[in-house]
Amino acid sequence: MIHAVIFDVGGVLVRTPDRRHRRQWEERLGLADRETEVIVFSGEMGTRAQGGEITSDQLWQWVGRRLALSPEELANFRRDFWAGDVLDEGLIAYIRSLRPRYQTAIISNATDNLRRNLTEFFAIADAFDLIVCSAEEKLMKPNPQIYRLTLERLGREPAEAVFIDDSADNVAAARHVGMIAIHFSPSLDLPAELARLGVVPITNNQ
Repeated sequence: MIHAVIFDVGGVLVRTPDRRHRRQWEERLGLADRETEVIVFSGEMGTRAQGGEITSDQLWQWVGRRLALSPEELANFRRDFWAGDVLDEGLIAYIRSLRPRYQTAIISNATDNLRRNLTEFFAIADAFDLIVCSAEEKLMKPNPQIYRLTLERLGREPAEAVFIDDSADNVAAARHVGMIAIHFSPSLDLPAELARLGVVPITNNQ
């Protein structure tokens, strides 16, 4: 029986349906399509920031040097980079409806400002019993240890938890640990998928 539902953040709770601002910067700077994401997220320095080797501020300072941006340009680039991000309010409402019947948690490959962003900017940290951030733990998905650490803190066995992520590699790693896992896409009816697993939210009549 499932007792814990665990979510990724980027690509699941928060998505970027509008890349217009990023693309404008790519064209302005002579970068390839989606190269801004590579620089910030998946390049060497982005990976180091998510792994807790450098801070978020150090990452952005490096981005400024890498793109030869003035401090003002870097501030504008940083603002525009996140401008297309959208929080899935419906999904957050669903997550809140799962509690307290189920534990809810996050496992995110993210920099050291994740917890602050979830608390102050998105105001959703209170919807989760546990937030596990790769930069804080110095462990990144798909390392199996970050899943085991989360399960230990929740007090759950792998088969008692379901994990939702938009990365096939991260989903496969969770399954390898013994968790149930769902490969998320924006078109997926996640409540229906979870209902098939027996995860039923609390309603006003219950």
